[in-house]
Amino acid sequence: MGDSALVYHAKLLKTLNENFIHLRRIRNAFDELSKQYTFPITLENFRELIDNVQNIAYADQVIYRFSKLQDGIGAKLFKAFLLAQGENVDKPFLDILHQLEKLNIVDVDEWFMLREIRNEIAHDYEENEENAMNILNTIIETLGELEKILVTIQSLIEKKEEGALF
Repeated sequence: MGDSALVYHAKLLKTLNENFIHLRRIRNAFDELSKQYTFPITLENFRELIDNVQNIAYADQVIYRFSKLQDGIGAKLFKAFLLAQGENVDKPFLDILHQLEKLNIVDVDEWFMLREIRNEIAHDYEENEENAMNILNTIIETLGELEKILVTIQSLIEKKEEGALF
């Protein structure tokens, strides 16, 4: 590997690790909430949850970390992965997504759905309880998609490090 390839590879590993940290923190917060609540959570239980300082902190952590995870994957990880593969990333984001879809890393339609969830968080989370409850429930339902992206990229990195081609 040349110097630039090593730099790109190191940046990719750092970015992947950061995203796994966000994922772990989300899972840990959901684990704590799941000790008292079943998901998808009902509006009645959500109202109880937000009246508890510790539980609302866990819910806020889930929502904050989901936003960070979705942003981190889209804004950093995808490009870092392609750069480490020697690909050009100076192109529209949709072209990057299509390239990643060809590698079975992401489904473009699912990605835009995940992005919409992140946008809802930014605009609607604090507006009313029902929206906040729906966002929390949607996060738990869709978190596996983001995890799948991370695991797939990690697997491809490991295969490349072992000398396998993809």
